Amino acid sequence: MADVVASQVSVRDLKAHLSQWLARAQAGEVVEVTSHRRPIARITAVKQPDSAATNPLQKAIDAGLVSWNGQKPVFPPAVTLRGEGKRISDIVIEDRG
Repeated sequence: MADVVASQVSVRDLKAHLSQWLARAQAGEVVEVTSHRRPIARITAVKQPDSAATNPLQKAIDAGLVSWNGQKPVFPPAVTLRGEGKRISDIVIEDRG
């Protein structure tokens, strides 16, 4: 895949108008920086993470722990613990009075 260079800018012009060139790069434009008419660097936008990927439910869906059809999430069955004694949920209910 060939790189497409949308704009070239000299180091001097880049320094003089840095915020403008960075805004263009952030908007998706590839900026090639030149020194003495020779390319020395490229400035490209950094892909921002999806906001949904930071959502704990979305992370669980992506990991395959939870399935979702657009309605109510479907969770895997609860894990049955072995052992004797009271369940934690019963102890909490008793504590609350």
